[in-house]
Amino acid sequence: MSAQAIEYADASPAVRAVYDDIKKTRNVPDVNNFWKYLARDPVTLKRTWESIKEIMAPGALDPLTKEMVYLAVSVTNGCAYCIASHSAAARKAGMSEAMFGELMAVTGMANETNRLANGYRVPIDPAFQT
Repeated sequence: MSAQAIEYADASPAVRAVYDDIKKTRNVPDVNNFWKYLARDPVTLKRTWESIKEIMAPGALDPLTKEMVYLAVSVTNGCAYCIASHSAAARKAGMSEAMFGELMAVTGMANETNRLANGYRVPIDPAFQT
């Protein structure tokens, strides 16, 4: 069974309410495919939107930093959709090509050293323990 996107015209009132909030919050004419596929499960759609809306709002971290962290994790997890989506959001929030290059370098280095530390089973230094 292949997954189907739920378009606004075909959505239940509960799904339409989430779509309307996404469109209003993000000031966009339509929701992207991620939300249209999550709408197959309205409970998951609503829960995920509410969480993302809260987590990605400005706070101690600015929106650009949050998008760049999201992008780095998406690269690490190999999520092509999230890489595309959060690359676009980070660029819209002010990420330059130089910033993207450094982000990818740090992400790649962190993945390499994480795997080395895990592979060698390096014990945590007392100075790093809290």
